[in-house]
Amino acid sequence: MITHQELATHANAADCWVAIHGGVYNLTTFLREHPGGSKIILKEAGTDATEAYAAYHPKDLIGTILPPGCRVGSLDPASKPVPRPDAAQAQKGATATGASEKPALSQILNSYDFEAIAKQTMKPEAWAYYSSGAEDEITLRENHLAFHRIALKPRVLVNVSKINTSTTLLGSRTRMPIYITACALGKLGHPEGEAVLTRAAGTRGVIQMMPTLASCSMDEMLDARIPGQDAWYQLYVNADRNVTRGVIEKAERRGCKALVVTVDAPQLGRREKDMRLKYEDDVSDIMVKQGDSGVNRKQGAARAISSFIDPSLCWQDIEWMTSITSLPIVLKGIQTGADAVKSAQLVGPTGRGVSGIVVSNHGGRQLDTCRSGIEILPEVVRDLERAGLKGKLEIYVDGGFRRGSDVVKAIALGAKGIGIGRPSLYAMSTYGQAGVEKLLDILEEEMIMVMGLLGVTDLSQITPDLVDATHLVSRMTLVPDMLQRLTYEPLATAAFKSKL
Repeated sequence: MITHQELATHANAADCWVAIHGGVYNLTTFLREHPGGSKIILKEAGTDATEAYAAYHPKDLIGTILPPGCRVGSLDPASKPVPRPDAAQAQKGATATGASEKPALSQILNSYDFEAIAKQTMKPEAWAYYSSGAEDEITLRENHLAFHRIALKPRVLVNVSKINTSTTLLGSRTRMPIYITACALGKLGHPEGEAVLTRAAGTRGVIQMMPTLASCSMDEMLDARIPGQDAWYQLYVNADRNVTRGVIEKAERRGCKALVVTVDAPQLGRREKDMRLKYEDDVSDIMVKQGDSGVNRKQGAARAISSFIDPSLCWQDIEWMTSITSLPIVLKGIQTGADAVKSAQLVGPTGRGVSGIVVSNHGGRQLDTCRSGIEILPEVVRDLERAGLKGKLEIYVDGGFRRGSDVVKAIALGAKGIGIGRPSLYAMSTYGQAGVEKLLDILEEEMIMVMGLLGVTDLSQITPDLVDATHLVSRMTLVPDMLQRLTYEPLATAAFKSKL
């Protein structure tokens, strides 16, 4: 057994030990090979780094990437940690507001409440990763503003005493047309990570799209399901197709009901909030080995977890995937009617095709100034109809959904289901499973209210004639969204160094 005192004597680049999940590892030779750079490891050298490790990695990953000889022993649980000089200051600056000062969960009235509280209570690097968008964050903001350019057209004198929000998504029964979409690094917001989202999805009868880049392993997320709970698996395609095949086979073997392939990330967008924080904190030279010169090291958390994603992914790879799995395949990241038609027309070598698409711009995190998902949706529906492919695919959409009225508008314009991303992360980060459950309850309550006031009692009755989307493509929003303004954190410019 290795005590904390002994561990603390191995705390430099020439002799670097860390403890992770009870094991003690000598990472001296691994420093230069770590995909996230050496500095992030050296920051934890000589300490129990479990919390820092768990925020980015599944528990079982370390056993697969390190040679057996790296483990030097087990951490003595009876020994006391050695205080570090910077620990008190780091803890002091970790959050802006203590957990005890948060409003009671009963005071939360809408999704923006979760976001506002998360902004004040999350660690800066976690907030930066979750909230950041690409470049000037125009698309990030436009994703929600676009909903204000769609007007509702209520019908009256309709019996709305009984309203049904349930539906099926790819054959799975769900309580409402909402699913929790794939978001990476759940443990940045909550120590139990994406498993919290899994449990909340189970209790509220909705589907979770489990992410490739989760802090939890696939098994940890799937093991958190309740009996009868269905889940989808989101896939980033690895450059090594054998690895990709193995992941797909495991997802199918473990009972996932669909495979959602992200197709809009051949490379990552510039997420400057994330990048700037990493630069100022000098935490990590992401994706760059020490000693390399002339290379941009200010890439943020996103780059640290995504180097394996294959930029050569193309339509032929999707055809190949249809031949190696019986799972329904959904393409996530469709942004034009033309690509929606191409998705519907795709036929693999065994005669199988694509079962669905997600109209999405990756939450405004990839290409700035591209269109919002809700603006693209009518084009997708129109082009599929013109090509004689209406009903060939299930159409989903995500990006900017904050109200039940947003969901109803998307259904009216042709969506089958709606993905909720950041709001679920903010709810999880602030109130855990109870927060995510509350968020889903709020969205359901808002949907029921809107449907009743529109004069409909079932999702099948939500048709295009109930909305006026005439001004959707104008991109002129005359009435400001004050809640969005209050919660949005503007981008910052480079900061001067302190002279103290």
